[in-house]
Amino acid sequence: MGKAKEIVRRVELLGAAADLVTTEDVLAFIDEAAASGRKGVVANQNLHSLYLSRKDPEMAAFFDLANLIEIDSMPMVLWGRLMGLETKPANRCTYLDWRDQFWAMASAKGWRIFCLGAEPGVADEAARRLQLEWPGIEIATHHGYFDQADGSAENAAVVEQINAFRPDVVLVGMGMPLQERWIGRNFHALTSGVLLSVGAAFDYEAGIQPAAPRLLGLLCIEWLYRLVCDPRRLGRRYLIEPWALAPAAFGDIVKFVISPQRRHAEGRLHHIWRPDLASAEMSMIATA
Repeated sequence: MGKAKEIVRRVELLGAAADLVTTEDVLAFIDEAAASGRKGVVANQNLHSLYLSRKDPEMAAFFDLANLIEIDSMPMVLWGRLMGLETKPANRCTYLDWRDQFWAMASAKGWRIFCLGAEPGVADEAARRLQLEWPGIEIATHHGYFDQADGSAENAAVVEQINAFRPDVVLVGMGMPLQERWIGRNFHALTSGVLLSVGAAFDYEAGIQPAAPRLLGLLCIEWLYRLVCDPRRLGRRYLIEPWALAPAAFGDIVKFVISPQRRHAEGRLHHIWRPDLASAEMSMIATA
């Protein structure tokens, strides 16, 4: 894997930031961070996160913290294209999209990976299966059922456990918005690792929950598969929450109508190694 691009194009879509990155870009970022010992944050932006960020200041602050913001939503990709942005299917990337490439790289490079989240025992089973499939990785785990409040003894013990393990990567799978809140509150207390919010990844790896076939994502109907599998939990998320984004969608339309050519070129060059996130050299965010 080559060196990560240090500058990516960050656009505003439905009123929030997202980076036009691909799976290869995300993995290159993780690889370079692990090799250089830098910390970092990779976030996922989808319709649910857009909805939550409008109501939860901690969610909004988490996305301000992130080095990279993946687009985890084919509807967002298609909407961006409709609004004149240079979004493409390859810009949809999240854990299930880069899962095989990530673990193959981790195995080849002997990464140390901490898995935080899920019910007790689930991350342990996920780690057992992953280490059988991908020899060479080192995995430590902790479930997500502990007192996550600032200053709590349990949270401090988890942070101490992670720091003692000295991870290259920390996968946080607690579901939105718990995982984002935890990363935002504890990032500066952690001494190493790229932190990624991975949702139900440990449930998938442990065989507890089936993952949607990746083709459904490309067809823009993965949400329907998940809704059918878990209507009680996801009904509101997929059928009601998106309507709250109507004002943001209208704002995108206004921008496109006023100046479609400017909208097509819109975006800022975002330096992924920000000095407030790591001990990198001074950097800047430039306007394209």
